[in-house]
Amino acid sequence: MNKAVKIVIVIALVAVVGIIFALKQRDKTSVSEPAAAANSAAVTESEQKGAENAEAKKNLPRLLDLGAGKCIPCKMMAPILEELKKEYQGRLEVVFIDVWENPNEAKKYKINLIPTQIFYDASGKELFRHEGFFSKEDILGKWKEFGFDFFAAKTPEFNRLEPVVPDTRPKEQICYMCDGDVNPKTLAVVKTDKGDVRLCGLHCYFIMYSCLTEDKTDFEKKVSVTDFASGNPVQLTEAVFLSGMDQSGRPTIQAYADMTAAEQARQATDGSIIGLEALNQNELSHRCGFCDRACYPQDSAEVIIDDSVHTWGCCSHCALGVAARTGKDIEIHEKDRLTGEPIIVKTLNGSIASLEPSTSVAWLGQKQKPDGTWVSAGCFHQGFFANADNLKKWVEQNPYETGRLISISQALADKMKLSTEQIQKACKIGECSPK
Repeated sequence: MNKAVKIVIVIALVAVVGIIFALKQRDKTSVSEPAAAANSAAVTESEQKGAENAEAKKNLPRLLDLGAGKCIPCKMMAPILEELKKEYQGRLEVVFIDVWENPNEAKKYKINLIPTQIFYDASGKELFRHEGFFSKEDILGKWKEFGFDFFAAKTPEFNRLEPVVPDTRPKEQICYMCDGDVNPKTLAVVKTDKGDVRLCGLHCYFIMYSCLTEDKTDFEKKVSVTDFASGNPVQLTEAVFLSGMDQSGRPTIQAYADMTAAEQARQATDGSIIGLEALNQNELSHRCGFCDRACYPQDSAEVIIDDSVHTWGCCSHCALGVAARTGKDIEIHEKDRLTGEPIIVKTLNGSIASLEPSTSVAWLGQKQKPDGTWVSAGCFHQGFFANADNLKKWVEQNPYETGRLISISQALADKMKLSTEQIQKACKIGECSPK
């Protein structure tokens, strides 16, 4: 093979290889170009969605909380921020920054104390900042000051200003203290210049006694009780008492005219026979930490002051009043008046710090005076409920009840507004006269 032929063959081979390489590159391009275009479109769509979300948040008012995971008031803020984030999604942007993990953020926002909450309007302008724990209701109230009424639709509205049916019970059959029915076998009567005060039993008598503002010297001589065996009246100072306990652990008291009748009853019920002095000690041993009236633990809310001191609230609202009376942070353990479901309330600096369950509400029992003004219906007509539906069902079951549904935060705020003089007079009976 001559030299010229060899050169031609080499050139031909080079040409074929070049053609094959060109074809492969064209195939790669034809495949990769649509994929690249798709990827480009996907990035664009993602960026656009992110931009839309950012724009949507930009048009919302924003609450920025700067704190830390292990700071105690910051921990108390955490569930509040989470509730706000869930309940007002799409209406309020809620952001938390841990400044211990991100120390530069503290400098950026000029933070002096944690937690600090900063309020921004929809344009990003700072409206207000607060240092320390800030309750949910106070946060919503502050937003309301700036024209953002998130709070308005939160607490359901419900009230009953007229009883479902008129209370047609004869006056002498209604207990002066609790408005319950008077059992003729447990009736206690207090003689006054203005008439007889009739009470359903000795426990209501001791509640009244603990609330009196007058001189109590020899007061017991004004009181008669009913012999449980015969139904006849007997002087309180001359009676003997059979003390027992019902299935719920609540004390029971029966009065007897003499030891013989009391002993016969004791053998049948297995209680204990005690005198008036011992009965006084038993009945006055538990007192409300707000109004100081006698109460049974089984009927009361437990109140823990500063995580150490334990006392009682004779009703839900008086339990809240312990915060006002002591000026301390408290924790309340109460029960739903309909279902018995536990309700736990914690306060911090005179505001609600946490509420379990968060849907819990309060019933403010009220009654209308002849002049048209409304006053408290008394401790026996107040209560907490795990939710508004439970409250409404309870009200339906109690046709004489009048009052309104309020938030537990409002109930606490009402107590915190009381003056020292008002607190000292709380639940006191100025004169023992019949209604």
